[in-house]
Amino acid sequence: MNLTGELLIGRQSVRGTHGEIRAIDPASGETLAPAFGGATRAQLDQACALAAQAFDGYRETPLAQRAALLEKIAANLLALGDALIARCVSESGLPRARIEGELGRTMSQLRLFAGVVRRGDFLGLRIDPAQPQRMPLPRVDLRLRHIALGPVAVFGASNFPLAFSVAGGDTASALAAGCPVVVKAHPAHPGTSELVGRAIQKAVEELGLPEGTFSLLFDSGLEIAQGLVSDHRIKAVGFTGSRAGGTALMQLAAARSEPIPVYAEMSSINPVLLFPHALGNRADAIGKAFAASLTLGAGQFCTNPGLILAVDGPDLERFLAAAEAAIAQIPASTMLTPGIHRAYGAGVETLGCHPQVSTVARGQAGAQYQGQAALFSTTAQAFLEHEALRAEVFGAASLVVRCPDLATMQRVVESLEGQLTAAIHIDEADYDTARSFLPALERRVGRILVNGFATGVEVSHAMVHGGPYPSTSDGRSTSVGSLAIARFLRPVCYQDMPAALLPQALRAGNPLGLAVRVDGEMQPGHQPVAHTG
Repeated sequence: MNLTGELLIGRQSVRGTHGEIRAIDPASGETLAPAFGGATRAQLDQACALAAQAFDGYRETPLAQRAALLEKIAANLLALGDALIARCVSESGLPRARIEGELGRTMSQLRLFAGVVRRGDFLGLRIDPAQPQRMPLPRVDLRLRHIALGPVAVFGASNFPLAFSVAGGDTASALAAGCPVVVKAHPAHPGTSELVGRAIQKAVEELGLPEGTFSLLFDSGLEIAQGLVSDHRIKAVGFTGSRAGGTALMQLAAARSEPIPVYAEMSSINPVLLFPHALGNRADAIGKAFAASLTLGAGQFCTNPGLILAVDGPDLERFLAAAEAAIAQIPASTMLTPGIHRAYGAGVETLGCHPQVSTVARGQAGAQYQGQAALFSTTAQAFLEHEALRAEVFGAASLVVRCPDLATMQRVVESLEGQLTAAIHIDEADYDTARSFLPALERRVGRILVNGFATGVEVSHAMVHGGPYPSTSDGRSTSVGSLAIARFLRPVCYQDMPAALLPQALRAGNPLGLAVRVDGEMQPGHQPVAHTG
């Protein structure tokens, strides 16, 4: 498929005329063809208008058809073959194996949500049948389902050009919920975005779905991003990126005459707690595993282990020695964009120059746009006193905090902002101590893992990829896993609604055969429910 650099607005492919963006190969510094035209405000308006027109029709499409859309998108992505892989590698600097794995993950997400849609339990059906004989007052007939919020704006992410971008988790879950999607492509990988966008556009057309179900826009500056969030037809936003970017979108959304939710995944340093017995028994092994996690993908994961907490002493020194030896052998890796590389260099310099910080290890130096791994250490007192030491450095950099005792280590945990993850390394003899830390961790993170590192997020039903602010804008949500669909739904109750006017899912006889909660008791699918309205 030849790249055109065009916007995808409904079924149309049109040239944006508001400036241009060009991708850069971060491995070589080469500017890639073609140029992609930035959308105008008129083109943004057209995409949002089509999405609004599509909404009522798309949200009531049969569940099987909506599931088929998600599966068709996955099939169309697979059919792109090497053209997609090669373009994504050239725009991201990521190795081919990583992109192939990410494509598999993207297709798995789409298929996961297809299964969620077919089961229909995301509708949260509830029926409280009328009780006309109840004393002292009769009860009305009440029936509830969840419906889609409306058109959703999705912002492509820099660090996952497939799994968190045009056809990523936000788009998949919004389409599954019944929401049309308008994507603002990330400027770092416009060619990848066009290829994926055309796969979605083709799937929508093949299944005869409303034209505005999907659109893809490029933005040569900030005007389209801001206009998208401010547009009255957009009812929710999905974003993965920096705290500054996510906070700016939150402020725009809150300033609207009708404020809307922004589901932004932003900043996290993902603390790793090394408990005494585990450290004493496995310091070397944990140190090596940490170095591998820290440098995976040049450290450009939102779950990267950016903070290590442990009680100071010989066992911690063994951990540091093992990590230092491993990091020293790791080559520098190409980072996603020149801007990300510059920001990483500045963050490493800030830590390295801080008077209360010592450099523990540096990885091998690299070429242009390659990030050299870095490990630093500081004291608990310094970490508690200097806010600058808590800032996320996006890349393969981490800070070890030397704590004099477990009580101080707990104080450090209590000082942390909201995080996506926390990892605890424990042996059985550490269980009682670890138990005392769990309440503080539960208040601060969305996922707690044991004897591992968080770089690796399973796409599943029980996964939570979210956490309290500033790791996300709404700690009640997740952007990965089947529960992500809940972000784009809201409940509607029907009181004494005539049977002929009820949504099919709530009619007598349970014609769709979906699970429904009747008088508080869950009934499996294919169970008839009487209607007295």
